[in-house]
Amino acid sequence: MAEHVIKLPDVGEGVAEAELVEWHVKVGDKIREDALIAAVMTDKATVEIPSPVEGEIVWLGAEVGDVVAVGSELVRLKLPGDGAAPAEDERGAADAPPAATPAAAPPAAEAAKPRSAPAAKEAGTAKAAPVASEPPRAAPQRRLVGGPPRPEGEKPLASPAVRQRAREGGIDLRQVPGTGPAGRITHEDLDAYFAQGPALARAPGLQPKTAVLDIKLVGLRRRIAEKMALANARIPHITYVEEVDVTALEELRARLNGHKRADQPRLTLLPFLMRAMVRAIAEWPHLNALFDDEAGIVHQHEGVHIGIAAQTPSGLMVPVVRHAEALDLWGCAAEASRLGEGAKAGTATREELSGSTITITSLGAIGGVVTTPIINHPEVAIVGVNKIVVRPVWDGTAFQPRKMMNLSSSFDHRIIDGFDAASFVQRIRALLETPALIFMEG
Repeated sequence: MAEHVIKLPDVGEGVAEAELVEWHVKVGDKIREDALIAAVMTDKATVEIPSPVEGEIVWLGAEVGDVVAVGSELVRLKLPGDGAAPAEDERGAADAPPAATPAAAPPAAEAAKPRSAPAAKEAGTAKAAPVASEPPRAAPQRRLVGGPPRPEGEKPLASPAVRQRAREGGIDLRQVPGTGPAGRITHEDLDAYFAQGPALARAPGLQPKTAVLDIKLVGLRRRIAEKMALANARIPHITYVEEVDVTALEELRARLNGHKRADQPRLTLLPFLMRAMVRAIAEWPHLNALFDDEAGIVHQHEGVHIGIAAQTPSGLMVPVVRHAEALDLWGCAAEASRLGEGAKAGTATREELSGSTITITSLGAIGGVVTTPIINHPEVAIVGVNKIVVRPVWDGTAFQPRKMMNLSSSFDHRIIDGFDAASFVQRIRALLETPALIFMEG
C-alpha cells in the first residue's frame, strides 16, 4: 500500500512547535489535494495546514490540544491508484469462501400465514413443534408499567414497606400501577417500575443531573488561562475604584456624533478615555511600561500603545492601538473600531494583537458596578470601565439625575505606589468630567 506522510511544516515566526487546535479530517476520510486537514496555533496566530496530495486518511498523529514539533508526522494517507494485490494476511477473511449461513428468515407477513388445513388437523389443538428450518420465535416483550398519574387526591394503596422503598428511591407511587387486590401496589410492581430505568422511576418535575462534560483547554482558551495564571501569580495587584460623572461627556459625544462627517466613525466612550489616558500618562509616564521581573528592569515607553481587551467568539483578545499619542479623537475611534472588527472576525494579525504598553478593559453595558481587572502581563497598569447608570447626585442644594460610571483600575504594586495610582485615575476623572480639557494643548 503506497502511503504519503504529511509532516508539520515550518509555519514561520521562528517557532519550533505548534499546538494542534482542530482536525478537519478523521481516519477513513477521502480528501482532495489542497483540502484542509488541520489547524495549529503559534502564540496567537492560527495556521491552517492543507494536504499536498489526494488520498484516504489512514492515521492521525496527534490529538487536539497536543503540542507538535515542526517536522513531526501529522497525517498518513493511502494514495489512490494502488493496484498491488494485498498480501495474504491483509486479505484475511474477506477473500475466504463464505461460511455456511442459516437460511434467511421468511418475511414477517409470510411467517404470520396460518398453516394448511391438513397440517392444522394433524396438530389438533396442540402447538406443533417447530421444524429445523423455522426461525426461532421472538422472545415475548417485557411488560412495561407506568402511565398517567392517579387523579389528584387519590391515595395509592400500598403497604408501609412499599411506601418506604418508594420514598428511598424517589418514586411517586401515583405513577406506579398496582396489580394487587383493589389496585394495591406490591413489591413486584415496584421492582417492575424500577427496572424501566431512572427516566421512569422518578416523579415528573425537577430531576437530578449527573452528567459531567470534560472540556480540554486548547488553543486560545489555553493561552488565556496560562497568561491569566502567570499575571495573577507574579503581579501583586492593587485595585483602585473611583466614580466619574460622565453627564457632560455624554452630551458632548451625542453632539459630535450628530455633526460627524459620513466618513467618520461613530464615537463611543472609548476614544475619549484613550485621549484622557494619553494626557494622564504624560504626567505619570512610569505607568506606561513593561516590567521584566526576571531581569529586574522596567521598560518605560514614550509611545502609548493601548491594548483594547475585546471579547470574541474564540475568547478574549487584546488588539493594540499603536501610538495613541499621535491620534486625535476620531483617529482613536477609527483604529479601535477597525481592530475590534478584525479580532472578532479572526483576521487580526499577530502584530495587531501584541505590543501593548497599557490596557483598557470593558464589558460595555453589562460592565457591573465594580470589577478587579487582571493586569496584562508584563504591563504594570490596566484601566477598567464599568457601566453608566443614572443616579441622583447631591449638588449642594438638591439631588440631580447624573450619568455616573466607575473606573476600576489595577496596578502592579511592585512598580506603582498607591499614591501614584490614585493620582493617575483622578487625573483621568477630571478630564472625563470636563471633556473640553481633553482637547486643550499642553
